[in-house]
Amino acid sequence: MQLKSIKVALLKHCKRMGILSAVGRSSWRTRRLLILGYHGVSQVDEHIWNPALYMSQDALRHRMELLIRNDCSVLPLAEAVARLERNDLPPRAITITFDDGCYDFFTRAYSIIREFGFPVTVYQTSYYSSFNRPVFDVACSYVLWKGAGKNVDGQRFTGAPGPLDLSTEESRASVCLRIRQAAHRDGLSALEKDQLIDQLAASLEVDSGLMRRKRILHLMTPDELKQLVEKGVDVQLHTHRHHMSRDRDLFVREIVDNRNFLAAVGQSSANHFCYPSGTYAECFLPWLSELGVQSATTCDPGLAGPKTRMLLLPRLVDSSAVSDVEFEGWLSGMSQLLPRRPVRREVTV
Repeated sequence: MQLKSIKVALLKHCKRMGILSAVGRSSWRTRRLLILGYHGVSQVDEHIWNPALYMSQDALRHRMELLIRNDCSVLPLAEAVARLERNDLPPRAITITFDDGCYDFFTRAYSIIREFGFPVTVYQTSYYSSFNRPVFDVACSYVLWKGAGKNVDGQRFTGAPGPLDLSTEESRASVCLRIRQAAHRDGLSALEKDQLIDQLAASLEVDSGLMRRKRILHLMTPDELKQLVEKGVDVQLHTHRHHMSRDRDLFVREIVDNRNFLAAVGQSSANHFCYPSGTYAECFLPWLSELGVQSATTCDPGLAGPKTRMLLLPRLVDSSAVSDVEFEGWLSGMSQLLPRRPVRREVTV
């Protein structure tokens, strides 16, 4: 039996026995903060394409209902990390965050969050907000998935002749990586990469026009972000180009450009950060401190406790792949106590 199946069975047993509830009421849990991380809420079929990143709108609503049912205290990010440092958290403290600032947050997620009256933080990357086209890396993956089963020669897209193998998830991921590497090698501009997406879609008989009309895999525009900030949504740092450079000057530029963008859309204070793709390195921490960043979240699963470093806060990245009982296991804190495979995304410097 796989480790996940064993944990799910154990969590179900613990729930029936009242153990999840007891752990959730414990002083141990009260000293800890669970930061929930989300990426996208599907507009069409994105949750089928990538259930690790996307969930349906109904699934998100159900998650919010579980927060109510489990009597969680949902706090704004800034308040939550300040109270974590003071050891002053309320019972079952939770913070809700969304990465990247996708358009589907504006159209699909925010209405659910507002329905429940929960505070929320969006970690907003900025380049593709102004250059409002499908984000190249994920759009490439999506188009290849939509075109699975079709035959196309790879010369134009990878620089190597021969048919592209799109038969499995693994082979599509390999093709996507080769296309991205070729685009980087050839020095394609953002506009040229955007044109390449249309060429790839046409070759695979995929309707890229639908992706553009519905703004699938687009980010929110500056005007849309201004509307959310005016409504009280907290918008925080996620780099300008969703990239973490190990060159200090380039790293600082990413944060400064991102912060200037957020100021322009009305976010008066941007001192909280999320590592793009959850990747981090020890050298980043002093650089973030010098830039006045007060907290930084990873994608390493866990609850933040009294001894957690504020610039390496763990999160539960929630998605369609997480079952209800696993989710409730994290709300109670029980899942923190169970064995799990390491998923640390530290960058080797």
